[in-house]
Amino acid sequence: MKAYKLEILVIDFDEVGVGIPEMIENAKYPNHCISPHVMSVQEADIGEWDDEHPLNKRATMKEYFKEIFKA
Repeated sequence: MKAYKLEILVIDFDEVGVGIPEMIENAKYPNHCISPHVMSVQEADIGEWDDEHPLNKRATMKEYFKEIFKA
């Protein structure tokens, strides 16, 4: 499974892949309250997903995020 960094973390359960930025940019937001533009994307392989995955736990999410998306 892959995760994408767009300044937000997206867990790709449906394997949308490179179409994620367009989905976010083209979503219909109420009253046009925001108009997002994806400026860059980083991709990371996060292995198999399960209930114990570090991105699925509040206690480990931030540290794992930093690890997989090193500068």
